[in-house]
Amino acid sequence: MGKGESTKAAVLDEATELASLVGLGGLTIGTLAAATKLSKSGLYAHFTSKESLQVEVLVHAREKFVDVVMRPTLATPRGEPRLREFFDRWLTWQSTAFGGGCVFVDAASEFDDQDGAVRDELVRAERDKLESVTLIVGTAVREGHFRDDVDPEQFAYELEGIVLAHHHARRLMRDASAETRARRAFERLLDSSRPAGATLSA
Repeated sequence: MGKGESTKAAVLDEATELASLVGLGGLTIGTLAAATKLSKSGLYAHFTSKESLQVEVLVHAREKFVDVVMRPTLATPRGEPRLREFFDRWLTWQSTAFGGGCVFVDAASEFDDQDGAVRDELVRAERDKLESVTLIVGTAVREGHFRDDVDPEQFAYELEGIVLAHHHARRLMRDASAETRARRAFERLLDSSRPAGATLSA
């Protein structure tokens, strides 16, 4: 990585953290310049517009999600163990990746009704994540950990609901039991998917 690329990566780290705190919509060249003590002209050399900056922050966060969550997940045994690893890392991501919470969840509520490049990038990231979960669940079916009639897409939908509820309870409600409740809901979802009488511990 050249000096320019490493500088941009460091700026994107700062920008993503800032977006988690002020919202992606509140992230501008000006707010980033103030936070990093860099000049606006210098930042415009890396990001040509507010929208470009916001999109690049999402791409940067997505790459971090792949490094922190997806790659370690895919290194674990197939089926339910891999699904457990993914869930554990997803919860940890929500709790620790950024000071202001998950950038994707926050941005989704900001940009769900705003057409454009930012929303397109959010949708792309969400579809990729759901596709990954669906593939992991499908493997659990083929491995015999889950019943043949389990719908991987429905499972992914319900798992997303658990994680979003965890984010809401932890961030907005400041509920100390948010993680416990999320894990309880996850175990119930696993139990409902296994063949009758089957168990598979972590």
